[in-house]
Amino acid sequence: MLVCTGFAAPSATEPLGKISFNRRDVGAKDVQIEILFCGVCHSDLHFARNEWNFTEYPACPGHEIVGKVVKAGAEVTKFKVGDKVGVGCLVDSCRVCPACVEGLEQYCIKGQVGTYGGTEPVIGGPTFGGYSDSIVVDQDFVLRVPEGMDLAAAAPLLCAGITLYSPLRHWGAGPGKKIGIIGLGGLGHMGVKLAHAMGATTVLFTTSPSKVEDGKRLGADLVVISSDTAEMEKHTESFDFIINTVSAAMDISVFLELIKRDGALVQVGAPEHPLPVPVFPLLMKRRSLTGSAIGGIAETQEMLDFCAAHRLTADVEVIPIQKINEAYERMLKSDVKYRFSIDMASLKAA
Repeated sequence: MLVCTGFAAPSATEPLGKISFNRRDVGAKDVQIEILFCGVCHSDLHFARNEWNFTEYPACPGHEIVGKVVKAGAEVTKFKVGDKVGVGCLVDSCRVCPACVEGLEQYCIKGQVGTYGGTEPVIGGPTFGGYSDSIVVDQDFVLRVPEGMDLAAAAPLLCAGITLYSPLRHWGAGPGKKIGIIGLGGLGHMGVKLAHAMGATTVLFTTSPSKVEDGKRLGADLVVISSDTAEMEKHTESFDFIINTVSAAMDISVFLELIKRDGALVQVGAPEHPLPVPVFPLLMKRRSLTGSAIGGIAETQEMLDFCAAHRLTADVEVIPIQKINEAYERMLKSDVKYRFSIDMASLKAA
């Protein structure tokens, strides 16, 4: 067994603290990665506090992992020691179902293995995430980080980046398309950057007038205050699709009215409680209310390469692991622009 050090929640109500735990030894097709940076996702907080009702403790979150290969198994062909690599939300899947064969491992019919909160396929027990010094992953679920990327700012691309890139690609963002992004947080700021880089007319919806200038700085062609009814009505039936990044209860009916016939409102935020869905805006214009979850391995690599080509990374505040509990409280208050990234070298001093 490989003994690792990390930060984990001992229960739903206790702060994260330092622990030791076991990972599997490096197998023939595995790589061992020294974790350099790990982004902090809102899902980490949900998981640590058991808000999705499946957490086992101790719970070590983190699925926005960037590091370097320090050991490679005998049959590894894709990576070598010293390579800069990433690990996102998945560390395994069945690989044989129709979804996996199509490169959509995130929709694995038999169930993909999450980087945390999954079942470790070799030694059993729960998988432990990236709030740790090291991780062992099958080479097929490891991503190559392009040369020259700021590693701290690249880490959130492994979840926030692909969560927005995948629906933008699937629903055809590009020149001639008008795309809406609801919310300017960790997900939304990447949506604005990516949609703009793809050449779409990009509109940010926010309830905060203080975010107007930042939205434009990040690439929005227009920022609309969604509580301004008159301003919203100007955009009736004009959007090809809108992506909702908000993870809180909200009235989605006002956004459905802005979408063209046969357009879609795509949900990527994950609210704790179900959203009420008005039926008539869907019926009368054949609109869709749909969802999207991260991306497959090939698409995630495509996203990293796209971001490198367009010089895109997340806007991050780098923190030591000792500030993770404070970071969770700040995240709940939207007091970060726009993603925390943990410098895992700080774990040595914890």
